[in-house]
Amino acid sequence: MTGKATQAARLSVAPMMDWTDRHCRYFHRLLSSQTLLYTEMVTAPALVRGGALHLLDFSPDEHPVALQLGGSDPKELAQAARLGAEAGYDEINLNCGCPSDRVQSGTFGAVLMKDPGRVADCVSSMRAVVDIDVTVKCRIGVDDQNPEEVLPTFLEQIRAAGCQRVTVHARKAWLQGLSPKENRDIPPLDYDLVHRMKAAFSDLHISINGGIASLDEARAHLEAGLDGVMIGRAAYHQPGDILSAADQRIFATGTPRDPFKVVQQMVPYVEQHLANGGRLHQITRHMLGLFAGRPGARAWRRALSEGAVHEGAGPEVMLKALDRVAPMAEV
Repeated sequence: MTGKATQAARLSVAPMMDWTDRHCRYFHRLLSSQTLLYTEMVTAPALVRGGALHLLDFSPDEHPVALQLGGSDPKELAQAARLGAEAGYDEINLNCGCPSDRVQSGTFGAVLMKDPGRVADCVSSMRAVVDIDVTVKCRIGVDDQNPEEVLPTFLEQIRAAGCQRVTVHARKAWLQGLSPKENRDIPPLDYDLVHRMKAAFSDLHISINGGIASLDEARAHLEAGLDGVMIGRAAYHQPGDILSAADQRIFATGTPRDPFKVVQQMVPYVEQHLANGGRLHQITRHMLGLFAGRPGARAWRRALSEGAVHEGAGPEVMLKALDRVAPMAEV
């Protein structure tokens, strides 16, 4: 497995509902040319039964980019995977980790940890119809399951179905009693278990996810033998810290991106979005954390938050907000 997505999976930005839309991904790509980007979860029924093919729209500039699918019906997932491959995605990922009630009611997401045989069938069906990587994102277990027992069984079955790359969120999901937000924080992290799975399944490409908040932490996991690291909220809320130096520090290529230049590079994209009838805040809401931790960061957030929602707001709002931030040399 030496495909573009597999190489990029050394560092990836997690699929996050309401966050990692196409505007977010375009912005993140300007900060890192190498990091693998994921869509928000798109449900197979929405594509196959609902015909919502607009959910697959993305810019060619986003590559390498993966489509995350939600579903549990092998035939339907195969149809959705084919649509994703035809749209040009570099990878199809099956969500076996989301704990929301809406996802459970559709019998997909984290509840699939209870049915590895079905997941294997889904993987096999998708792989039969696409030539790109089919991967899985899972938890270490759900509810009262013993992760030491269920995770190896789960990995064995999806590997037998042809899945060669998996991302493990190193927490259980509690399907009853915890909200999706609480499931991101309350269940304890078990990084050691994920590292043991890599030792036990040396042929699998295993990425770790959950609570990782810096490139230093990411490098530590990679140096300890894991193949990849997926970062979620930290990459979204502090994209300047995580992504602008990722190419150099994780992929040993290029130089850190200047966030000031990235804002300027967003201008043509914003202008095109506005010309297509879009609104500025649909893009700039993803940029609020760009200068997190730097003098002027709060003023930048305020200027964008307040200015971008006005009727007719354009890229000048972004450029004026830049004036509130101290240049790097002054930090």
